[in-house]
Amino acid sequence: MSKGPALYIHVPFCVRKCYYCDFASQPYSSSAAMQYLYALEQEAQIFLTSWPRGQEVSSIYVGGGTPTVLVSEELEQVLAVASAFPRASTIEWTVEANPGTLTLDKLRVLKAAGVNRLSLGVQSFDDTILTFLGRTHTGAEAKTAWYNARQVGFDNLSLDLIYAVPGQSLTSWRQTLKEALALAPEHISTYSLMIEEGTEFGRRGLTPVSQELDLAQYEEAQAVLQKAGLCQYEISNFACPGFSCRHNLVYWYNEPYLGLGPSATSYLAGERRTNVRNVSEYVQCLNQGRLPVADRESATPELARAETVILSLRLREGLSRRRFRERFGQDIGDVYSEAIHRLTEYNLVTMDEDSLRLTDKGLPLANQVAMAFLPNNPS
Repeated sequence: MSKGPALYIHVPFCVRKCYYCDFASQPYSSSAAMQYLYALEQEAQIFLTSWPRGQEVSSIYVGGGTPTVLVSEELEQVLAVASAFPRASTIEWTVEANPGTLTLDKLRVLKAAGVNRLSLGVQSFDDTILTFLGRTHTGAEAKTAWYNARQVGFDNLSLDLIYAVPGQSLTSWRQTLKEALALAPEHISTYSLMIEEGTEFGRRGLTPVSQELDLAQYEEAQAVLQKAGLCQYEISNFACPGFSCRHNLVYWYNEPYLGLGPSATSYLAGERRTNVRNVSEYVQCLNQGRLPVADRESATPELARAETVILSLRLREGLSRRRFRERFGQDIGDVYSEAIHRLTEYNLVTMDEDSLRLTDKGLPLANQVAMAFLPNNPS
C-alpha cells in the first residue's frame, strides 16, 4: 500500500457560534444535518470512485464546527464516510469535540469506529472567560469530558487553550496552564485570540490586548509547558514525545490532503480547491452531481516553493534542506539567498547544513518573516 493524501471532513454545525469564530458553521438542526450527511456521502463517493488502487489516506481529521453536536447516529454516519477510505491500522484519526456535547455514548461511538485521538476545545477552565468567549460549556464540564474520554480508553488527548483574552491577566493564564497540565494531556494547542471581521467580537469592535501582554502570555506557555515535558514542535503546538499531531504535520510540510464538507480545502496534484461555505449551496451542488468547489488555484513552482518554506518554518525543526531539494531540485540557500541573509542579520532565522529554522526571536514573528519568501517580495 502507498501513502495517499490526508483526509479532512468538515462538520458545519455548532450549538451556537462562539464570539471569536470565523469558521464556516451554523446552529445545528436535524433537518440541515440530514441534508448535509447525504451530500457528504455523495462528495466522498465521487473521490472513492476514482481512488487509486493500493493507496491509503495518511491521517483523518474530523473538525468543524462541532462534530460532537451531532446526535450519535449522525456522528456514526460521518465516521462511516471516513471509514470508506482505505487506511492503515496505525492511522492517526482525530475528531474535534466540545466538552458540552461530548457524552459517554458519543465517546463510545467514536472509539468503536476506530477514532484514536480527540481534540477537546476547552479554551479555558475559567467560567468567566468561557462566558466572555461565548463558549457553551463550563470548566467543570471540560474536566468531566476529559475524564470520560480516559474512562472509555482514549490515550491520545489534546486540548485547545486561548490566551490574549481581554480581562485575562498573566496570573489567570498561568492558572489555566496549571489546570490543563493537571489533566496530563498528550498534546496542547495554544492560540492567541484574534478579532476577525464578521465575528461577534468584530462587530462589537472589541479591542485586542496589548502586544506586550500577548507576547508575555505566549512566552509563559512556552516556559510552563516545556518545563512540564511537552516539546514545542510548532508555533502553537506542544506535545509529549511521540504525540505530535501527524495530520497537522501534513499541512506544515505542504503535503497533499483531501477536504470534504462545506468550506473544506483540498491540496491535490498541486491544485488548491476550496468548497463553498454555505451548507444549502453545498447540498445543492452535490444534489446536482457536481463538486461544490468555490475557488481553485494551481500553484506555480514559485508559489509552491514559497508555501513550503512558509509553512515549514512554523515547525521548530524548520524546513529540511534535503526535503526541499528532493521536491524542487534546488537548494533553499540558492533560491532565497538574499531573504535568508537579511533575516539572519536580524537574528530571525538560522540555517545550517540540515535545515532553515526560526530563532527564538523569530518564532513569535513568523507571519512577518513569511513575507520575505512571498513571490515578488523585495525582502
